Amino acid sequence: MTPDEYCQDRAAKSGSSFYYSFLFLPPPRRRAITALYAFCREVDDVVDETEDVGIARTQLAWWRTQIDACFDGTPEHPVCLALLPAIRDYGLPREQLLEVIDGMEMDLDQSRYLDFKGLQLYCYRVASVVGLLASQIFGSTHRDTQKYAHDLGIAFQLTNIIRDVGEDARRGRIYLPVEELQRFNVRAADILNARYSDEFRQLMEFQIARARQYYDQAMAALPKQDRAAQRPGLVMAAIYRTLLDEIERDGCRVLDRRIALTPLRKLWLAWKTWLKS
Repeated sequence: MTPDEYCQDRAAKSGSSFYYSFLFLPPPRRRAITALYAFCREVDDVVDETEDVGIARTQLAWWRTQIDACFDGTPEHPVCLALLPAIRDYGLPREQLLEVIDGMEMDLDQSRYLDFKGLQLYCYRVASVVGLLASQIFGSTHRDTQKYAHDLGIAFQLTNIIRDVGEDARRGRIYLPVEELQRFNVRAADILNARYSDEFRQLMEFQIARARQYYDQAMAALPKQDRAAQRPGLVMAAIYRTLLDEIERDGCRVLDRRIALTPLRKLWLAWKTWLKS
């Protein structure tokens, strides 16, 4: 299996909505964004699948050496070998790739966030930075596209947090800010034990409204001259906003189930959005 094939296999098996946003890109850009996505999956899995925190830190430290090796031309891992041409052709900064790893490491340091300001830093590192890297791969000519990529990344991560409240709780993590739990009179124990209430639904509706605000801000910031190039992000936004609608329609019952769109529906949304954009 070549490095590109390894990354393609990683992306296809993930079932992620991101995979559908890559389908219509020209091959060079598709290979580059697939390599970036595979890198994000690899470092994310270190945190999610490694029970020993010390081992996870060691593995993330090794990934940092691999990113450094990318810029020296001597990486070993197939994902980093696939990243080499993307770094060269699209000018991906070392600092941003390393910051993605910093974001993943935050999950080893804390499982709660006091307020939204603290959560924003996490969302920036694990999602907005990825959005900035992706926007360079897709093609960015205007500085406002960075604002679009930043806000879209926050919106995507907030959507992930909303969708995965129950799944994260079973791992001992609650990303919803403590200050907001208190404001809506929702106890951490209710989330950890999957207990629904009107207060929990109102809390989640507040989270959904904030995520939608970030989607709106992102769309407003996207310059017309970069809209066609940034279509993969628009595809993702269409899929994720539809997911938010489904979560809200289901009464925000995210504690004991994982609400998802079918692959066919994702493909239809991707195709429709690509043509419209």
